[in-house]
Formats: sequence, structure tokens, C-alpha cells
Amino acid sequence: VQLQASGGGLVQAGGSLRLSCAASGRTFSSYAMGWFRLAPGKEREFVASISWSDSSRNYAGSAKGRFTISRDNAKNTVYLQMNSLKPEDTAIYYCAAYLKRYYSEHIYNSAMYDYWGQGTQVTVSS
Repeated sequence: VQLQASGGGLVQAGGSLRLSCAASGRTFSSYAMGWFRLAPGKEREFVASISWSDSSRNYAGSAKGRFTISRDNAKNTVYLQMNSLKPEDTAIYYCAAYLKRYYSEHIYNSAMYDYWGQGTQVTVSS
């Protein structure tokens, strides 16, 4: 599986961005996807995930109500719509593919993901 993230950029606080992650190499509709982020001086943290069929979506507390994860299996792409952005959202955002059979609590654990994209920088100015 190859993953290509895009859509990052510089935005003012309160603004919006939509990240995209295009997948190739394996049937996209057969695995779950997640978004993580890595901010300077911090550990990589879970942002959101979506099951292969879009029957389940999960969010970090910091993302709930502001971010929306979605997927288009026909386009082999997962999205992260980010609204009401804050300076603390500044980070490199990574998409990742979760190929485990069961969509479980492991979806929050970055170590359980099988493939990673290259990351896209999001910078939110105050």
C-alpha cells in the first residue's frame, strides 16, 4: 500500500483546511484508515480514524466537533476536513492504513497501523 497525503498549508486561526490521502496498491475498501499528527516537542498522536465501510468513525477529543474524517472508496481517498483551526493544531499530519481484521480499540494505537504516508505540514497562525 502506498499513501500520498496532501492539502496542508498555512492558515489563520479559525480557518479551515481539507487534507487528502490517496491510496494505491491494495483494494482500498478492504482496510481502515487513520490520521495522526506530530507536533514539535510532542509525541505522535491519534486524530481520527474510519472503518473500511465507513460504518465507524473515531476522533480524538481535540478533534471532535471540529474535524471530520471521510472516505471515497471509488477514488481510493480518505479526507480530513479541519474547521475552526487553532494554533495548537500545528503539526505534520500523517495518514495511515490499518489492515487488521477487526476495527477495535487498536485503531487509536499508531503501532498497529501497517502503512504510512509521507505527511503534510499544517501551520495555524494566531
